[in-house]
Amino acid sequence: MKESKNKLQGIISISSKGTGYVATGEVKNKGQDPEIDFQHLNTALHGDMVEIILHPKGKNRQTAEVSKIISRAKMNFAGVLEEENKMFFLKPDDTKMYTDILIPTKFLNNAKVGQKVFVEIISWKDPHKAPEGKVIKVLGRPGDNDTEMESIAIEKGFDAKLPHKVEEEARKIKQNGIKETDYAGRRDFRKTLTFTIDPSDAKDFDDAISFRFLPSLNKEGAGGGNSKDHPASGTPPKKGGEEQYEVGIHIADVSHYVKIGSALDEEARERGTSVYLVDRTIPMLPETLSNDLCSLVPNKDRLTMSAVFIIDKNAHVKSKWFGRTVIHSKKRFTYEEAEELIKKSAAPFHKELFILNSLAKKLTGERFAQGAISLDQEEVKFVLDKNGVPLKVIKKERGDSNRLIEEFMLLANKKVAEVLSPKNIKGVKDEGVSIYRVHDLPSKEKMADLAFFLRSLGHRVSLQNGLIPTYEINKLLESLAGKNEEDTVHRAVIRSMAKALYSTKNIGHYGLAFQYYTHFTSPIRRYPDIMVHRLLEKFLSGKKIKKEDLKEKLIEYEKIALNASEQEKRAADAERASIKYKQVEYMSRYLGKSFDGVISGITEWGMYVEELETKCEGLVRVRDMNDDFYIFNEKKLELTGQKKKKKYRLGGRVKIKVKSVDLERKTIDYILT
Repeated sequence: MKESKNKLQGIISISSKGTGYVATGEVKNKGQDPEIDFQHLNTALHGDMVEIILHPKGKNRQTAEVSKIISRAKMNFAGVLEEENKMFFLKPDDTKMYTDILIPTKFLNNAKVGQKVFVEIISWKDPHKAPEGKVIKVLGRPGDNDTEMESIAIEKGFDAKLPHKVEEEARKIKQNGIKETDYAGRRDFRKTLTFTIDPSDAKDFDDAISFRFLPSLNKEGAGGGNSKDHPASGTPPKKGGEEQYEVGIHIADVSHYVKIGSALDEEARERGTSVYLVDRTIPMLPETLSNDLCSLVPNKDRLTMSAVFIIDKNAHVKSKWFGRTVIHSKKRFTYEEAEELIKKSAAPFHKELFILNSLAKKLTGERFAQGAISLDQEEVKFVLDKNGVPLKVIKKERGDSNRLIEEFMLLANKKVAEVLSPKNIKGVKDEGVSIYRVHDLPSKEKMADLAFFLRSLGHRVSLQNGLIPTYEINKLLESLAGKNEEDTVHRAVIRSMAKALYSTKNIGHYGLAFQYYTHFTSPIRRYPDIMVHRLLEKFLSGKKIKKEDLKEKLIEYEKIALNASEQEKRAADAERASIKYKQVEYMSRYLGKSFDGVISGITEWGMYVEELETKCEGLVRVRDMNDDFYIFNEKKLELTGQKKKKKYRLGGRVKIKVKSVDLERKTIDYILT
């Protein structure tokens, strides 16, 4: 936020009611960002960088008006094409878009009234008139599953269709396959037990794990060849010595195929990430690569970039090795299958999975001892029919097999970040550049709000240097397991946290309690991981960035990091929107039906209630609470009846009935029963 007298610059947020707010970041304006009414928005849209002029300060909230649009966040909108008085206009799906968009006849692009379309604003100079736009793409019939899913994705900036030249480039790479020369210089893991563990519906397998007992090895060491060539392998312990294991984390070598400057690279860099909607994946890379040549499918040779560790029985890393490898996965497990094998002592692969699971638990324990926070939230998935209609909503189960994979991916990411971080050895600074996954400390203001909220629910927490100690948060969450308040408190904790981002400036990862952390393990679906692979390869080959090029590279990588962070947010928004749409669609079959719910949010206009089994959240409006006159207490976040003094608070259980649903706005209205 920049300031000059009564002028300020910042990002504007616009509510669904068409009111704008610009965060000034000033303590004196805590919780009172300048408010901009509809008349003074001056064509500003949600997310735009704007300049505002503050109005003279009155007794009430500080108001302002937009004086200039500095940069636009978004000019494309999906919605339904409508007609009135022979004029065509788009009714946007985005609830934060407060005006319709006029479409001149010449810009209809063969779209028909009633169709869902994607429109670009081409002119908007007069704030007293509607913006003009042109139809970029006809999406289809509203309510149709494919139409709605594409609409959600394209609204967030993700086109389901990759450019032809990108697909063609991928097709040629796939056609060439793995050549004999590709094996040169790679450490060979094809005879080492290697497997993948992924969701049952996964197709893009980024990561595989290899495992071997070191005592059973001969003196050639792990991976074949001389142990001097593979320092991570070490020397197998002597008989009766401490048991050690070689654990390899093998990641698809996407950077071998996706070269800098190629059409594939440019597209992946722009997209930043794959998008996972309820019923489909919009891949960052063409499926010929993401689901085939790069995917670590079983019973096929695959090129990988690996982090290989010698680990003792206490999960201490004794040595490490990084480099390009070739693997041949022996087995593809689903999480459910791996879960069973961990428990069944007589089953094949039980011993290996059991040991890996034990090591993972010790790694988890070590993280939490260092101050990591438990931020896992319950998620839902849908059983859909062939037309995409939701038949069932079920909670995703997270078992030991999920945590096993997660923990070893964290280990690989952490160790790669440590290796790539510039060091200061004996007073000599090692100049370099890397991309980190960083998570800042929570703001003291948000922590104070969280402490107040938790205390209002009757939980004792302390503030030390403005922060609630992580061990107190973990202890509280553990004590709430299975209770009404669990999810509500969990959500409040997450809301108090800063957002994890990509950056060239390493500030550590607060949530994981890591000093160094990056993303290395998912290059099929995340562009920063491809960048980290390239940086690791450069480091291993001894190539350094020239001092004179360092500043330029830092600027370039920071741009990539910023774009990846923004695209990640958009992808998450799209995923949430697709889940919300399916939840609303599911509840549309149960109008008038009663359910058990838990209060997940309270506002002056009502309370949000989440149905217990499906997590379908809807609003119980104050105007529909007819048994009393309810007043909202903002400090305590509760609704209190004036006559009967009945109180509704976060985490409280209620009986609800489905009153109505609105698929266009993705909303559910409940009433109390």
